[in-house]
Amino acid sequence: MQPAGSVVYDTSMSHNSFGHLFRVTTWGESHGPAIGCAVDGCPPRLALMEGDIQPYLDKRRPGTSRFTTQRQEPDTVRILSGVFSEPGGVQLTTGAPIALQIENVDQRSKDYGDIAQKFRPGHADYTYQAKYGIRDYRGGGRSSARETAMRVAAGAIARKLLAGVTIRGALIQMGPLKIDRANWDWAEVDRNPFFSPDAKSVAAWADFLDERRKAGSSAGAIVEVVAEGVPAGWGAPLYGKLDQDLAGAMMSINAVKGVEIGDGFATAALSGEDNADEMRHGPDGKPVFLSNHAGGILGGISSGQPIVCRFAIKPTSSILTPRKTIDRDGNDADIMTKGRHDPCVGIRAVPVGEAMMALVLVDHMLRHRAQCGG
Repeated sequence: MQPAGSVVYDTSMSHNSFGHLFRVTTWGESHGPAIGCAVDGCPPRLALMEGDIQPYLDKRRPGTSRFTTQRQEPDTVRILSGVFSEPGGVQLTTGAPIALQIENVDQRSKDYGDIAQKFRPGHADYTYQAKYGIRDYRGGGRSSARETAMRVAAGAIARKLLAGVTIRGALIQMGPLKIDRANWDWAEVDRNPFFSPDAKSVAAWADFLDERRKAGSSAGAIVEVVAEGVPAGWGAPLYGKLDQDLAGAMMSINAVKGVEIGDGFATAALSGEDNADEMRHGPDGKPVFLSNHAGGILGGISSGQPIVCRFAIKPTSSILTPRKTIDRDGNDADIMTKGRHDPCVGIRAVPVGEAMMALVLVDHMLRHRAQCGG
């Protein structure tokens, strides 16, 4: 019961769901007891076990090298609902919502006590306080990248539905250091801690990030995600464009400040002749494209070429170098963020970008099937 004359504000935190026919709703905070998600819209009779999901979570898991946060989370996933198996049978999805949960086991909330009343520059501290009038300062609460573990888990289910589609991501730039595309080797991505496709970049990146980390600083990065095997026809014109949804999906990832499809911003420097993805008739009756400046999407609809998306990650905002800020009372202050943080959040953003690509594609696959029956 509100006191007479009081003003009631609706400040509930909405917008925790992503997708249309394949819809994912996440819940939980960085330093809460657990994080989880509900996946709604998965078709029935899909074979699904925790073991189908865990390998993707292991790619994103913290504490796997000195170049990531040393928070030790096993990120062991549990399927709580939406599956069933007869005795001795294969566990299958039922068509009901699939609930997934990961326990948080290595929180160190005391690390954030000194910043409870201060706003970290570059973080969502101030904006969350301005919007909701309350915030969980322990690791950022809901705004923490810890939430992305559930995107990766949901993305693993999406991948199982995307038969014939291969989704791979790589780190192509760290700070000012770029890969040499002439050295691109997808097999190399899983052989180094940076998910780099260029073996020659690894040593330089390691030295660079060690220097940034020891200086109490951080670095930004660029991630590239490629989906191959997507047939022509997914997506819709105008307000249901495939590239529109991809851009929104990647921009929803923590610390992302820019997204491009295909050649992206570089197309502004091209001529119409150079930018045109010319075509010839192929032996199988399908067109053969002579280039892929469009990144596999034309008019918001997949062309059958590889879908190429890149996103830029800003430097980690939690750093040991003192920065100027204010506190909740409006007083000027200085702040340095202790605790365990990724010196380059772009590294572990690679499996997150892959997951978001999968979630967008499976949603568009189901929407295309519903409209066109294909």
